[in-house]
Amino acid sequence: MRVGCLALALLVSAVLAPAQLRRAPGFSLPSSDNRQEDLAEYRGKFVLIDIMKTDCPHCGTFARVLERVKTRYGNKIAILSIAPAPDNPTTAAKFIAANKITFPILFDCGQVVYSYVRSPSVTLPRLYIVNPEGFIAKEYAYGPDTQEIFEGNGLFAELDSLLGAAKAR
Repeated sequence: MRVGCLALALLVSAVLAPAQLRRAPGFSLPSSDNRQEDLAEYRGKFVLIDIMKTDCPHCGTFARVLERVKTRYGNKIAILSIAPAPDNPTTAAKFIAANKITFPILFDCGQVVYSYVRSPSVTLPRLYIVNPEGFIAKEYAYGPDTQEIFEGNGLFAELDSLLGAAKAR
């Protein structure tokens, strides 16, 4: 009987406890604008981490959505796109010009992407919203259920909600 009560108490506490946030893995990566970008430099603001490839058609569409996000929210948020190998400065320059983006693309050999995705299989694009305290607040992988985030205005509603909650604290 005592074991059953203990198990029930643990189950109830797990259900009622707030969801455990995962700390965003830190990184320092070279960027398309010849800088070293360190996630720690952005502590105190929301950071959108976009994992993408320059030859991914959905990634180009999402890059243009992110450019609209940058225009709307200004310095309230930061945007960092991470492109794993084989992307390089040449492919990134073409992507930047084709999509008219102004935020940096960071180059990764795969370790940072894996530390976020935690799987060898990656659906792209992928978005992580890191809160001002350095925890992953939201995570999205491209698919039918998230198309509005990556191709429409769904990301604006998510950011409005997160920024409003942050102001209320």
